[in-house]
Amino acid sequence: MKKYIVRLFILNPFIFLRNIYFYFFNFIVLKINNVKYSSFPIINGKLIIINRGVFLLGNKIKFNSSIYSNFVGLYKPCTVEISKNAVLKIGNFCGFSGVSIVCSESITIGEYLFCGGNVSIWDTDFHPLNFEKRKIGVEGTKIKSIFIGNNVFIGANSIILKGVTIGDRSIIGAGSVVTKSIPEDEIWAGNPARKISKNKINE
Repeated sequence: MKKYIVRLFILNPFIFLRNIYFYFFNFIVLKINNVKYSSFPIINGKLIIINRGVFLLGNKIKFNSSIYSNFVGLYKPCTVEISKNAVLKIGNFCGFSGVSIVCSESITIGEYLFCGGNVSIWDTDFHPLNFEKRKIGVEGTKIKSIFIGNNVFIGANSIILKGVTIGDRSIIGAGSVVTKSIPEDEIWAGNPARKISKNKINE
């Protein structure tokens, strides 16, 4: 009985007020960052965005951006950074948990991409490989577009690096580092990721 009273009069009202706060926080963040969306995304927690380019969202996209929203073990909220003149497009019905997306040129994501917790998608090396250039700044950093097809699954704690294309219906195993492009209907895993098998369920 005590648990019921606590939930009814304390916990439920607190959760309700917290969700209202998160909704308005995220609404303002999307507006300030000029995010274009077909429908307002489902966001559990606070979505962190820095947008200096173009950010386009499709329908019914979900961001789990709180450690309470996915018990896989999230390290941080969902974070998205888009550089000046860069374009990030996310298709319909995609889901992310604690994702890190850094778009310096172009990242295109198709429909029904599901990401496990703490996936990173980066189209940049962040810094030049030459150690002398690193001392000066980021000039000479390698940047190359990423394309992810439809119905792709990316396992938890995986990293998708610059220049990668992932074909429709392919699966990336948890903890993988994807350094090169993956055809349709294949299962890849490892560091660096390599082909494990065909995704035979699609045959």
